[in-house]
Amino acid sequence: MKKYLILVFCPLLLWSAPEISEALWGAKGHRVVGELAAQQISKRTSKKISALMDGVSLAQLSTYADDIKSDKRFREYGPWHYANIKLDETYTESKKNEKGDIVRAIKKCIEVLKDPKTERGEKQFHLKLLIHFVGDIHQPMHLAKPTDRGGNDVKIKWFGRNSNLHRLWDSDMIEDYGMSYTEFTANLPKITPSERNQIKQAPLIVWVNESQELAKQIYASLPENTNLGYRYRYDHFKEVRMQLLKGGLRLAALLDQIFK
Repeated sequence: MKKYLILVFCPLLLWSAPEISEALWGAKGHRVVGELAAQQISKRTSKKISALMDGVSLAQLSTYADDIKSDKRFREYGPWHYANIKLDETYTESKKNEKGDIVRAIKKCIEVLKDPKTERGEKQFHLKLLIHFVGDIHQPMHLAKPTDRGGNDVKIKWFGRNSNLHRLWDSDMIEDYGMSYTEFTANLPKITPSERNQIKQAPLIVWVNESQELAKQIYASLPENTNLGYRYRYDHFKEVRMQLLKGGLRLAALLDQIFK
């Protein structure tokens, strides 16, 4: 029991700096993004990734960047999971964290993976990070206010349980929906081929702007009575599902570009 408690609570100690978000898309959300991407990538890309990662699935790889949070050797990658932005400014206008942010992290991972001189181990590491960060950037509270740590300091109750606004969007709504990640992937929103192509072709800055705009809407629509449940999920779960769909489609398009 003692060992179990250490494993659970050490990450919270490591990620307690003022601007850092406690949670990222929960494991299930990340696996949905990874699973959808695996279904969408070309056979050529699939073979190259399988060879590089020794056959481990994208869904399994998707949680690696969270799994290493409790290891102090990887503490420098904490700021790579998010970019705190004031509501009245854009990412471009915002003051950048000198330790990095999610936008620069994605660009760095792409750069490493595209460089033919990069060693295999480095490619494996940065691919695992990339899979995760593409998921994270589609979680709107990762582009939210610095003053409340991306919603972590906005306390709520979810079906009577203590939670916060970040965790609500990260995992509460997804977990309480009761589907496995494969079931969730199979039941994402149905869109037209034109809409699918538009999502895939959107540049990185559009991903950022979409998530930030959604974060603004989340703040604006938070009811005064913050004991939330079925009604809140009914009103907002469609955005969760759409963001996961976008994350999976864009990850697939990005991997096809990198491993072409």
